[in-house]
Amino acid sequence: MSKPRIAVIGAGLMGHGIAQVFALAGHEVTIYDSQQASLDTAKQRILANLKDLGDDERAVERVTPVADLGAAVRGADYVVEAVLEDLPLKQKIFAEIEQHVRPDTILASNTSVIPITDIMRGLKHRERALGTHWWNPPFLVPLVEVIETQWTGADAIAFTMKLHADVGKTPAHVKKDVPGFIGNRLQHALWREAVSLVENGICDAETVDAVIKAAFGRRLAVLGPLENADMVGTDLTLAIHKTVLPAIDSRPGPSPYLERLVAEAKLGFKSGVGFRKWTPAQQQELRAKVLRHLKKAREADAK
Repeated sequence: MSKPRIAVIGAGLMGHGIAQVFALAGHEVTIYDSQQASLDTAKQRILANLKDLGDDERAVERVTPVADLGAAVRGADYVVEAVLEDLPLKQKIFAEIEQHVRPDTILASNTSVIPITDIMRGLKHRERALGTHWWNPPFLVPLVEVIETQWTGADAIAFTMKLHADVGKTPAHVKKDVPGFIGNRLQHALWREAVSLVENGICDAETVDAVIKAAFGRRLAVLGPLENADMVGTDLTLAIHKTVLPAIDSRPGPSPYLERLVAEAKLGFKSGVGFRKWTPAQQQELRAKVLRHLKKAREADAK
């Protein structure tokens, strides 16, 4: 049986990477973008990624840029949208997509912050609609969160989970459409306490990052928090929580310290200063370090 035909809507940072993953796994992929310049360079960027990773460069031949949305999705078995984080725009795109696809074509929105329920509520066939949250860069980070809504059918979830597993990703089923899904809820719970430690003068930003990277961050790739809790014992975990949790930041809103940084235009890499100062060379070095780490992890996974 031939592989499902894929349509990717959006040829930007995430879209072209998603198209690359599917094409490398043998799928025929159409890719659409309303910005012609982005569409024109999609295959060039995919080819550059394939060369950099040492992957089969012929995969780019399975990607077909299409300048018309209807033509891009017509005949597709699976459509994934990866445009700007703009709710009205996403709703408009899916309303148009639904006019050109079969009733059983799976429709997915790639978003990290917008509730899938809000994006898909206007569709006629909401049972085939869901969310897929890819992490950046999509061709290096394994996780794809598959988010169901109150309307999503079991067949749509099963198809999407298998589709992503078959292309080498690690699909995670998010059974309720909650803000942040799973990964970002965990990540930003950590970030909230990290900001609080600095805000309250317990340590500086550099120390926060050093502690994470030199301690439990070393084992997170192979030891999840609940595995760790079982390893040390749920009784010890409970005892620690009784002491530590009352002292951990639990404010429901953003930290005033973070709000003050933004108000003072201390925007991190964008302005050269945020929680700490960043020269252009330091920014480039850190970005390169992250990419090297992700490439090594990908190589290790392949062994």
